[in-house]
Amino acid sequence: MPAAFDDIEIGQVVNIGAAAVDPVALQTFVDAFTPGWTLDRGAPDSMVYAIWSRLDAMAHTDWPQTKRLGVDALRWIRNPPPGELLRGRMTVMAKDPVGEGKGIVICQHDLLDEAGRLVFSCLTRSVFAR
Repeated sequence: MPAAFDDIEIGQVVNIGAAAVDPVALQTFVDAFTPGWTLDRGAPDSMVYAIWSRLDAMAHTDWPQTKRLGVDALRWIRNPPPGELLRGRMTVMAKDPVGEGKGIVICQHDLLDEAGRLVFSCLTRSVFAR
């Protein structure tokens, strides 16, 4: 990711990492947060969101992002099975400078399975330093 807001390009695609649906973590998550969910249904939507959130948090630690304003238009397409490797990507959809020191960046985030099929997507709005 570029070092500053002004270097970010609309249409830019950024890899935000990959994570597998760990079978032990899936069982622990289901036991703790989704009573009644069965593992044969794959990872529940809330765990898919948690996987994306972790990938996003790890990816943007070195970016000039100073604040996340919102996560919108969440879509869950499928529930990946235990062991499935999920890849995250972010596409810059729009950006708007706000004064001399910062700007807003709107991105689409996708989680894709091993076959390249969409598992989850959302839109984010974030403040980036200029």
